[in-house]
Amino acid sequence: MRDRELEVYELFDAGARARAAALVTDEVIAEHAANPSGPHGDNLQRVLRYLRRAPVEGKYVIVAVRPWAEYRIAALTGVRGEPPRVLDDGPYATEADAMHAVFLRRVRELGVAV
Repeated sequence: MRDRELEVYELFDAGARARAAALVTDEVIAEHAANPSGPHGDNLQRVLRYLRRAPVEGKYVIVAVRPWAEYRIAALTGVRGEPPRVLDDGPYATEADAMHAVFLRRVRELGVAV
């Protein structure tokens, strides 16, 4: 039996993904690099809103290896009790640098060349 709800969600997500990818420009990337925590313009807010609704499994988080000195990117497993898997990216000197690296990684996964 087909799951029509899943089919509709996949159609909705494909459209939302395409709209978010179309909004990623050099200006949007520069805006995020300048201030990853915000405030953000309309296009960047729309892109971030799409990226933030990703499922927990595989979602990127920032790990403070040494607070205020060294940050790394990790991927959540989606399994309660399992620690995140630290990636080979980094280390990053500031949390803002790590936040922008996560943003760029997510944008690449949208299919946008950065």
